Amino acid sequence: MKNVTTYQNKKVLVLGLALSGVNAAKLLHKLGALVTVNDYKSFEENPEAQELLEDGIRVVTGGHPVELLDEDFEFVVKNPGIMYNNPIVAKAIEKGIPVLTEVQLAYEVAESPIVGITGTNGKTTTTTMITDVLNAKRPQGKAFAAGNIGTPASQVAQTVTDKDAIVMELSSFQLMGITTFKPHIAVITNIHSAHIDYHGTRDEYVAAKMRITENQTAEDYLIVNWDQPELQELAKLSKATIIPFSRQEMVENGVFVDGDSIYYLNEVIMDKKDILVPGEHNLENAMAAIAVAKLLGQENDMIQQVLASFAGVKHRTQFVTEFKGRKFYNDSKATNSLATINALNGFKQPVILLAGGLDRGNNFDELIPQLRGVKALIVFGETAAKITEAGEAAGVPTILSVQNVEAAVPSAYDVSETGDVILLSPACASWDQYRSFEVRGDAFIHSIEQLMANVEEEE
Repeated sequence: MKNVTTYQNKKVLVLGLALSGVNAAKLLHKLGALVTVNDYKSFEENPEAQELLEDGIRVVTGGHPVELLDEDFEFVVKNPGIMYNNPIVAKAIEKGIPVLTEVQLAYEVAESPIVGITGTNGKTTTTTMITDVLNAKRPQGKAFAAGNIGTPASQVAQTVTDKDAIVMELSSFQLMGITTFKPHIAVITNIHSAHIDYHGTRDEYVAAKMRITENQTAEDYLIVNWDQPELQELAKLSKATIIPFSRQEMVENGVFVDGDSIYYLNEVIMDKKDILVPGEHNLENAMAAIAVAKLLGQENDMIQQVLASFAGVKHRTQFVTEFKGRKFYNDSKATNSLATINALNGFKQPVILLAGGLDRGNNFDELIPQLRGVKALIVFGETAAKITEAGEAAGVPTILSVQNVEAAVPSAYDVSETGDVILLSPACASWDQYRSFEVRGDAFIHSIEQLMANVEEEE
């Protein structure tokens, strides 16, 4: 860990706990900061706050009192999920106090190079692919997946050396809280409208994503999806060396598809049919991973072996099981229409789609072309009526509305036949009924297990 003196004897407020807040507080304490942690949950129901208090860190719980900022804090490190219109965050900005996220702290102390991945969809799959490829027969050190993928970057950053690498999934929420953060290699998988409720406008959302490259120089690399004209234009704002990837054209200085083969520059890397995970979106994710691997010197046979055996990430077009000739796929991470469109495009078999969730005020018209090929639609949650309208406009022959995912599974099975795919790809966030997309996906898997037991018992 680098010897950083920026925070020594400085008053720092850590706003919001969970994993990122706990690790940020511990790191700042180790760096000699005078840390105060503030979390909304009461102390009695807050084991994280209790742990930090035992470590000698001051904790304030049970709300976010704005008057805390009267204590002359020099930095605020906030949980990415806390919005910028939160009164205490807004007052900090008004007072000119830097508001950071823990990925900035991670960058400051990490001795290893950083590969940063952002985009609307595909971040976790791409991050995992890259990590696996970089670790294949790695001669020394290790590549660690961190950031928005689950392990806090500030935790990993404390132990890595210059022989290691951090492959860091970065959300727009996290990127809004950086100052000097600079990945040696940055990846933007794609850009579409998302999280407008957090950012206010699409332009603000895109600007947050582009912060991944704002501190890069010509010695760094920005890998971008060249099939999006918007990203071609946005890439002009970067000072980094641009590495494009494209399914649609033979790009110079990047990764492209020609016939059945994937090339890096003019070198064949592998056949595209050998990529195990289905869908054109996963081909794009693999192409981004190939670009990173080649820039960091990985051998072609290792790239081929990893991508030909990579079965996907849990909750992201994850194959769950096959039962009575039906294949079940868990794509609970599909929290917007584009992700569901990508999932549907990955299947040639008849699909029974399970969709619905949090209503963010949008309609689902962009789903209609893909829904035309869906055999049945099972809807649930706050958006059930809206997705039903899209299904009716697409002429889906069977549409059923149920209470939740648990009820959707047996309903989907009842209308299915041998050879069908039963796909959970909700096109919505989970927060109307489930704490996270992971909880929703686990409920899907558990419901499949229950269905299988019930059917076998009846037989």
